Amino acid sequence: QVQLVESGGGLVQPGGSLRLSCAASGGSFSFIAMAWYRLAPGKQRELVARITSGGATNYAESVKGRFTISGDNAKNTVSLQMNSLKPEDTAVYYCNAIGISNLVPADYWGQGTQVTVSS
Repeated sequence: QVQLVESGGGLVQPGGSLRLSCAASGGSFSFIAMAWYRLAPGKQRELVARITSGGATNYAESVKGRFTISGDNAKNTVSLQMNSLKPEDTAVYYCNAIGISNLVPADYWGQGTQVTVSS
């Protein structure tokens, strides 16, 4: 069973930086795309950034120019570098991976990591 393990959340002051990491392990998995979503209280889940196995990326308008997603196909890992953080970035961030696991299409989610931006 493939699992996504996230790390790197925490408390940071406005204007600060954090780096989130996510690693897929526990099974045979070839990812098509990996992404970060976030869920803030009272809001809908939002796609923050996505990267495909070919390296194409897309970002939410609210994070363009501040966040950078990167991935390692060989290691099935994805990271999100978050700079110039704002209080409105406060949310639980979830790693998502879609791909093929044991010849079957698969969609996996991490457990979530809290990011709090506050002075």
